[in-house]
Amino acid sequence: MAQRIVVVGAGLGGLRAAEQLRAAGFAGDVVVIGDEQHLPYTRPPLSKEGLSGDLSHETVVFRRKASVDDVTWRLGETVASADLAARTVTLADGSDVAYDGMVAATGVSARRLPLDAPLEWRHVIRTLDDATGLRAQLTAGRKVVVMGAGFIGCEVAASARLLGCSVDVVDPMPVPLLRPLGIELGSELQRRHEQQGVRFHLGRTIARIDGTAEGPSLVVLDDGTELPVDVIVEAVGSASNVSWLVGNDLDLTDGVLCDAGLRPIAPAGPIDSVVAVGDIARFPNPLFDDVPRRVEHWNIPTETAKRAARVLLSGLDSLPTDELPPFRPMPAFWSDQYDLRLQSFGLPGFGGDDIRLLEGELADEAVMGYHRDGVLVGVVMLGLTRRSAHYRDLIIAGAPPA
Repeated sequence: MAQRIVVVGAGLGGLRAAEQLRAAGFAGDVVVIGDEQHLPYTRPPLSKEGLSGDLSHETVVFRRKASVDDVTWRLGETVASADLAARTVTLADGSDVAYDGMVAATGVSARRLPLDAPLEWRHVIRTLDDATGLRAQLTAGRKVVVMGAGFIGCEVAASARLLGCSVDVVDPMPVPLLRPLGIELGSELQRRHEQQGVRFHLGRTIARIDGTAEGPSLVVLDDGTELPVDVIVEAVGSASNVSWLVGNDLDLTDGVLCDAGLRPIAPAGPIDSVVAVGDIARFPNPLFDDVPRRVEHWNIPTETAKRAARVLLSGLDSLPTDELPPFRPMPAFWSDQYDLRLQSFGLPGFGGDDIRLLEGELADEAVMGYHRDGVLVGVVMLGLTRRSAHYRDLIIAGAPPA
C-alpha cells in the first residue's frame, strides 16, 4: 500500500513541502489540508501594493509545479487535533485522516488586543479575505487608525495614505519598528511617514473604542486623546497556529520546538514521522548560534520545506539516509513603504544594541549593520539593493564554521 503524507496548512509552507516531497522522489499520496478556500497564494502584497491596486486571488496565487498536479487539496477544512502516536489528524467535522508522515505548516494568525470592542470593527491582515475586506474600506477621505507600528502597520499606513486616507498610528513603543530595527532607523522611517502626512501617537495604548451599529467612530488613547475613526486596523503581531498539536507532549510555547532536522522534540526525542515548516518551526540555526528561534521571514517556508521533506522521507525509509549538511538558512525579508524598498538579511532583531551605519546616509539610501559580540549578524538596507549580495556574504563570512 502506498504511503501517505498529510500536510496540515495550505499556505506557502504547505505548497513548498508538497513540491519538495515530489522533488525528493516521494511517489505516495500527498494530502494538503487548509482552512482557507483558496489555493496557496503570496501574502506580502496583502499589506503592500495589494491594498492600493487590483487585489484578487488571480493576482496573488502561486503558480504550482506540474509535480504537484496529483496532490489532493482539501481546502476549507480545519484540523482540530492530532494524535502523533496514532498518526492521525482529526478534522473539525470529527473525521480522521491517517498518515505515515505529517508536515505541520499551519503558520500564524493575527494577535488580538483584549479590548471591549467588536472584532468586526478591527481589521487584520493575514488572509486574502482580510485584505479584500479592508481594501474596500480604504477610500479617499476616510479616517484610519492603525494599532501597531510594526512592518504590517507601517505598510498599511503607507498604502492608506497613497489612497488619500487620513492616518493615525498608535504604538506603545517610543519609535516605530524599535524591536526589529533599533531607534535610529525606526526614527528615520517615522520621519518619512510623517513627511507623507501620517500622525504617530507613540508610547500610547488604546483605552477604548466607541461606535454604533454602523461601526467605530472614536478611538480613545490612555492619555485621553480622542481620534475620530472610520476604519481601524489591528496590526499588533502574530500568534502561532499550534493549538491542534496540544496533547502530544511538545514544547509549543513559541511555535513548535524542533531539532535541526525540523522534527518536533518530544520527551523521548525527535519524532521521525513529523516535521514542521515555515512560521511555526522553532529550530536552531548554526549560521548564528545553537538557540532555537522561530523566524517569520519570507524565505523561511521555502528553506525549511527543502530540509524537512528530505528529513521526513529519511525517517519513513522512503529516501536513502544520506548525511545532510548543516541547515544554515539565511533569513531574508523586504518591506515596501511609499517609494522605499527596505530589505533585510540575517537576524537584525537579535543583534543587541551594537547597530552601526555601514554605508550611505539615513536620509537617503543606507545600510545599517546589526552586531553581536562585534560580529555582523544582520543588515537592513534602505535602497541600495545592488549591494545585497555583498552584505549577505559579509554575514556568512562572520558566521561560525559549518
